[in-house]
Amino acid sequence: MHLTLELGGGLELLCESVKVHNVNVDLPKGADKLTMKDLLAWVRTNLIKERPEMFMKGESVRPGVLVLVNDCDWELSGQLDTTLEEKDVVVFISTLHGG
Repeated sequence: MHLTLELGGGLELLCESVKVHNVNVDLPKGADKLTMKDLLAWVRTNLIKERPEMFMKGESVRPGVLVLVNDCDWELSGQLDTTLEEKDVVVFISTLHGG
């Protein structure tokens, strides 16, 4: 499944400072759909190059990371259970900044 992933607010530093990633994510074995839970596992394994603990906590994103799926807050679409479709755009933005 072709997806566009965008990282901002400093999260791009975990991916060699690349903000936009056009990726092809395979469906999990035996699955007929791709969920955000599946995508986060894929991102942890394939995209994050350093300090994955700054992006994820357990199977989800850390508190303070805003997730948008096609410009809609994932909290309105089911969070980890959100079903992704071909050519969806998923944005991850860190809202936490040092001072």
